[in-house]
Amino acid sequence: MKLSRPRPRLLRGAPFAAAAAVVVLAGCGSVDGLDAGEPAPSVSVQPRPEPLWPAWSGTSAKAPGADTATHQPPPEPLDGLPDVGKEGIGSLDFRAVLRADPRMRALADRPAIERPGRAGLRPVMLKDLTGDGKPELLVAADTESGRSVLSVYRALGGRVYPILFASGKRVSIETIGPDLLLRSSCAGGGEQAVRFRWDGVRMSTVSDTKNYKNYKNYGKTPGQDRTRSPAPAPSRGSEPGE
Repeated sequence: MKLSRPRPRLLRGAPFAAAAAVVVLAGCGSVDGLDAGEPAPSVSVQPRPEPLWPAWSGTSAKAPGADTATHQPPPEPLDGLPDVGKEGIGSLDFRAVLRADPRMRALADRPAIERPGRAGLRPVMLKDLTGDGKPELLVAADTESGRSVLSVYRALGGRVYPILFASGKRVSIETIGPDLLLRSSCAGGGEQAVRFRWDGVRMSTVSDTKNYKNYKNYGKTPGQDRTRSPAPAPSRGSEPGE
């Protein structure tokens, strides 16, 4: 009599085990989105703050992130200036630009300064903030009261447009990619950081945060919300000559 040999029980589970292995491998492949032999994409480096006037920059922490929005009429071109030629806005006399700007006129003839601690005009900066490949003109002034004023100008169609006016106490100014970051002192040992970005019309506010590093100076009783202490915001209105 011929005896039949039983099939090994492992063989009956083998197809399922193989299928399960395929699912796991496919799942691993789908985690990073790469197939075998496919090169990994390059990693983009995030921009980091770069001070425009390093001597005036502090050692503050990270940039802000809360979004805000402003609604203002489009900027008007400045009158009384020559047409901007192919040389760009950097070829203009920056003091003439300041005299043509009602908000900066009183500061136009201040002396040039090379370091903080004195009143006057910081070295002029040229930086492309609009992404059109042409630099904008940045002029910052420090006053006797300790306030600093920044104006940014753009050349378009041969005319000069003021696209940002901001001020604050002991202001340091940095760039983060195409953005501008202004840090200024607040009451009670805090700091305000306002971030500006080109919106197609002007440099508009995209974030405005306050960081209080020394709570004991506020004189508040325990249990009060100290993060809501008032602090002066960088002004985007008229700044009188001081």
